[in-house]
Amino acid sequence: MSALGRVVRSGVGRRRVQTLVITLTTMMAVAASVLGGSLLVVSGAPFDAAFAAQNGAHLSVGFDADEVSAARLAESGNAAGVSGAAGPFRTATVTPQPDGTSPGWPMTVVGRGNPGGEVDEVTLTDGRWAERTGETVLSAGSALLPVLGGRIAFPGLPGTPTLTVVGVARSVTQTADAWVVPSQMPALTAPGSGGHQMLYRFTEAGTDARIAAGREAVTGALPPGAVVGEQSWLTVRKNAGRDTAAYVPFLVAFGVLGLVMSVLVVGNVVASAVGTGTRRIGVLKAVGFTPSQVVRAYVGQALIPAAVGTALGVVAGHLLAVPVMAETEEVFGASSLAVAPWVDVAVVAGVLGLVAATAWAGARRAGRLRTVDALAVGRAPATGRGRWAARLAGRLPLPQPVALGLFRPLARPGRALAMGTAILFGTVAVTFTVGMSASLAEVMKARAHDAADVVVPAPPLEFGPGGPVPAKRPGADPAEVASAVRAAAGTQKQYSATTIRATVSGLSGTVDVIAFTGDASWGGYTMVAGRWIGAPGEAAVPTPFLAATGTRIGDTVTLNGLAEPVTVRIVGEVLDPRKEGRQVFTDASHLTAARPDPGETSHHIAVEPGTDVAAYVTALNEDLAPLDATAVAGGLDRGGDMVGTLNALSAILTSMLVAVAALGVLNGVLLDTRERVHEIGVHKALGMTPRQTVGMVLTSVLVTGLAAGVLGVPLGVALHGWVIPAMGEGVGLRFPDSVVAVHRAAALFPLGLGGLLIAVVGALLPAVRAAGARTATALRTE
Repeated sequence: MSALGRVVRSGVGRRRVQTLVITLTTMMAVAASVLGGSLLVVSGAPFDAAFAAQNGAHLSVGFDADEVSAARLAESGNAAGVSGAAGPFRTATVTPQPDGTSPGWPMTVVGRGNPGGEVDEVTLTDGRWAERTGETVLSAGSALLPVLGGRIAFPGLPGTPTLTVVGVARSVTQTADAWVVPSQMPALTAPGSGGHQMLYRFTEAGTDARIAAGREAVTGALPPGAVVGEQSWLTVRKNAGRDTAAYVPFLVAFGVLGLVMSVLVVGNVVASAVGTGTRRIGVLKAVGFTPSQVVRAYVGQALIPAAVGTALGVVAGHLLAVPVMAETEEVFGASSLAVAPWVDVAVVAGVLGLVAATAWAGARRAGRLRTVDALAVGRAPATGRGRWAARLAGRLPLPQPVALGLFRPLARPGRALAMGTAILFGTVAVTFTVGMSASLAEVMKARAHDAADVVVPAPPLEFGPGGPVPAKRPGADPAEVASAVRAAAGTQKQYSATTIRATVSGLSGTVDVIAFTGDASWGGYTMVAGRWIGAPGEAAVPTPFLAATGTRIGDTVTLNGLAEPVTVRIVGEVLDPRKEGRQVFTDASHLTAARPDPGETSHHIAVEPGTDVAAYVTALNEDLAPLDATAVAGGLDRGGDMVGTLNALSAILTSMLVAVAALGVLNGVLLDTRERVHEIGVHKALGMTPRQTVGMVLTSVLVTGLAAGVLGVPLGVALHGWVIPAMGEGVGLRFPDSVVAVHRAAALFPLGLGGLLIAVVGALLPAVRAAGARTATALRTE
């Protein structure tokens, strides 16, 4: 090993605390950066690759066949800005019977002769394309289980057509639930219904504004009522990456905190090493080390623990990515996802380069020191500021150890600032994590939509050969159940919620229409904007529904796939992260004529104040037993894997930041007590007890810790106020104040004291060590 290598190894071995601090800091920064960078790639890459391979449609538009002809729609493909078009394809919304006896869920069928074309080149994943009437190809995302050779009946249509499943395919922009040959469409189209579908690609389609401009170009010359629905590729893309996109703002926040703390810690450690090793620097130069070699020695002492921390951080980032990426492996048939190698390379190079630059900036002073000047300096530091602070402390009417400790930061303001910054970041992380946990709890509370004390859930689904069969279930009459609930002793109020499947023009697949009987305004539905439904014909919808359909509060939407189309007016925006926003909340009386079938009905009950819920449930179940229904105590849905993963990640990263902050304090106090060994020995010789010595050292960090805590809390609140809305935007949600403004004044005070706690914990070990030092040994130290 070269002489320079031995110096580097010796320095790393001597400064074990500093080495540990640098290792942990870089580990946290790298882990958060690797995970965040990987999720940025994963959230968009599978969709982008599939979209490019399939020439996906930038805009799919549904048209009313009675308002515009197929020939006129074909001409719209020549509009300005259109680079490609497919269609018109005949469309119909039909309700199949998967098992031949029970109604299934509505589906959108498109008549298409082949899977290829200039736009939306559908990819077959199994079987073949439909070649003749009586055959169909199901979408991989269809509500029906795509079983090759299975038969689907449509007894509600004239002639009772039956289709055989011959293939399974995937459209990247989800343009249909099933495809048939064009000649099949007349048999699937009820009189007076049906429509056309056009698929467009534009020369410019990267923003919502450009999509809107393209839509205006292709529909501007058509009759006003011709368009019945539309879907932008940007909406589909956003939904495809919504789960992973939620993590990105959160991880960016922790990644930035970790990187900034890395710079501060490395800079402080190197500067302290140079400051306390002036004589050693002189010796190195005296024995032949050049200024460049001295600087490289200190940079190497920082890079070695940083490299170890980087390696550990890469491993941790990969391990943390496993549960997150597992949620996206099924997107577009993607194979098992993994961290992209270039993300590892970029993060490692960036972090190590940042550490090297910071260490070099701190070590330049060592290279500039003259050998004679460095050898002439003793181990003890300059004490001018320390004596001034000690004299000022002596004038205060406080116990001498306390006064000396309170004024110690004035002697080393730079070191106190470094410790305070570490504590500040730890407090910011704790405040942010506490707020995020509270915000997620509010989201899950809104997601559960269950403020009820007691619930009579809908009977479970049964399954037929083609998949779920909603109407084939035990016969619990919702009206009889509601009557039994009203008659039960202790019932204060109740409502029932019936789930009905329908379609909305412009969206493939079905939406869940939640039809309420009774006043459900107390049921835990959190409003983002507008108001809750108050009359028949009104509806409230989640934010993603508004985005997917291009609607807003005040607009109307038509629900298809029922006995007859039903139009509702949107009066409110609901916070609901379930089912990708494919829900419509409305009054049941408005749907009676369109869907007399009671569907999946649950009952939600609030009991009278003072009523024992367990006893109420027991008594109610006795009344419900003949009706084949069961009541259970209400409880919140805790939210699933994403919430658990976010809470676990935040706890891990916050713990690492707090540990780094405490070790930063330990490092600073350890350097301070080593420099003051002789001074502490004098105090002990004059009668300072070990307990007073501990008190003096701990007091020296109290002001720093308290100030950092008081400043860190509002910064943590501000960080939370930026990250939480950004996380909501990543999953297509808007959060009301009840989700964002979760920090209560009573909880901020103990959070502010968290900085004080970090300071005391970090300073405790050096304080005990200083108190245990022998007085004679300390007095002989210079």
